[in-house]
Amino acid sequence: MCALIYDEHNLDEPMKKVISVHDSRKEAEQALESRKKKLGRKVWECNTQVVWIEREINAGNSVQTGQCSTWRSGEKIPEGELYSDPNFGPIVHVS
Repeated sequence: MCALIYDEHNLDEPMKKVISVHDSRKEAEQALESRKKKLGRKVWECNTQVVWIEREINAGNSVQTGQCSTWRSGEKIPEGELYSDPNFGPIVHVS
């Protein structure tokens, strides 16, 4: 599932708050656009990122950087975004 997370890009804070959870990247991108309009800011000023999470999670929970990835495995990465965010990826499975 895709989620919006609050991310100030602070490497000392590996836990990121989940703002909302979505069934698809398209829904998550729409939620990001709504958040951008609500805050009256540009996307990069919202401290919000769309990530892929391979486990059940709810809004309000926190996720560590190793538990999510910028892109889902096998997902086509748009031109101009050749690499995932270096702070996220690949997903580490913990038992």
